Amino acid sequence: MKTENFGYKKLYIDGQLVDAVSGKREDVICPATGEVIAQVAKAGKEDAEKALQSAQKGFKYWSKLSLADRTTWMLKLKDAILEKEHELRTAMVHEMGKTYAGSQEDIDRLTEALEWYPNAMQNLREEQIPDHDNTHTHKMISKPAGVAVAYLAWNFPLLNVGYKIGPALASGCSLIIKPSTLSPLSTYMVGEILHSINFPAGVVNILAGSSREVATPMTTSKIPAVLTMIGSTQTGQRVIADSTTSIKKLGMELGGNAPFIVFDDADLDKALDLAIGLKFGNTGQICVAANRIFVHKSIYDKFLKEYVKRASEIKVGFGIKENEDVFMGPLASREARDRMFEIVEDAVSKGAKLEFGGKIPEGLPEGGNWIEPTIVSGATADMKVFKEETFGPVAGVMSFETDDEVLELANDTEFGLASYIFTNDHKRIERFTEELEFGEIQINGVKYAIYLPHGGFKNSGIGHDCSHLALDDYLVKKRVSTAI
Repeated sequence: MKTENFGYKKLYIDGQLVDAVSGKREDVICPATGEVIAQVAKAGKEDAEKALQSAQKGFKYWSKLSLADRTTWMLKLKDAILEKEHELRTAMVHEMGKTYAGSQEDIDRLTEALEWYPNAMQNLREEQIPDHDNTHTHKMISKPAGVAVAYLAWNFPLLNVGYKIGPALASGCSLIIKPSTLSPLSTYMVGEILHSINFPAGVVNILAGSSREVATPMTTSKIPAVLTMIGSTQTGQRVIADSTTSIKKLGMELGGNAPFIVFDDADLDKALDLAIGLKFGNTGQICVAANRIFVHKSIYDKFLKEYVKRASEIKVGFGIKENEDVFMGPLASREARDRMFEIVEDAVSKGAKLEFGGKIPEGLPEGGNWIEPTIVSGATADMKVFKEETFGPVAGVMSFETDDEVLELANDTEFGLASYIFTNDHKRIERFTEELEFGEIQINGVKYAIYLPHGGFKNSGIGHDCSHLALDDYLVKKRVSTAI
């Protein structure tokens, strides 16, 4: 399997492509082969400070532009990204191991966000507040909050950029993007695109580096008005703690541990299809992955047999464009791959049965972070596969008998992002819609789109990505009262 070399990529700060002040560079490793496929400038504290100052100047300019002018720039960026679509998709395949087909979603969400959010901003209506004494008129108007800093996860490099850059730019905020050091390549390439179209200086800044050297200085700075992130709950808690040097708006999409509940009256074939896609798509590295699969006792054996069969047919490999039949790539890091083995070992040691997988596939590069699609049955609440966000291709399957039982099990988690139920019983649907403690409840199917709110309860976050609700993170409200 041959990898490509993407050369050296620079930081994008104040409209320029620049080296890190320290001159340091970071290797980007292909998780399918273990080979170096690029180098990126590794930002430090001084670069973070430069980005903050740049964004502060950029905000003064960008916030004063009309929405029409901001829209023109955003659509220009969209078109430039589409011109580089193949290069960007190939970079994502190489930097984090997703398949070429899977990379389409990243491009789609990024470009959709650049087009959709200006329209959403245009459609925001001033709220008129009635005056009970008829002595004044009152209205609420929205203004951009200020500089926004976005910390992004590595699993969807450009989708995550889209979820932040769309509402930030449409609202009038300037933005600093810090991609993960695991997958910074495609985001740095967006910086090159911004530079190529002469995007207004300071409005978008892109840099990656260690949390201590880059994230902490930006989080503790008094310049940002908004801190927004996609990542783990632990990282979110740290960002919240560090942010208290000033009052900042916070938007966080954090961990998930989604229940996938299949009742005895469900469309079994549809449930099986989605259980495969939601667990093994993107190698299970999805915050809304079907982590805990609950199946009614009366159909449990049938479901499990067919689920194992379908998982065993998944083609694992390096998902470059030529390998169209590959459905699942490597884990993004060796640490993540080794954690999958620990989760399986923990489950088996506590009584679960390894139904399929749990091994390194044969015939793939030794330097890759490979594991087979893996299924354990008989999972219980004391196992890591139940308690933790797996974030990998290990599925825990368990049976249940009553609605009360599965509802209690589904809610037995610190997370509350996505949930899935399959049933045709309308009374049951009403009850579970009311009592499931998750920000998203998907019934008999799955739908995600830029116009649909994406957010969770409990330790899964604050606020929303996608939809008009995402604009709330980047806007502040003014009350204007005028005497009659």
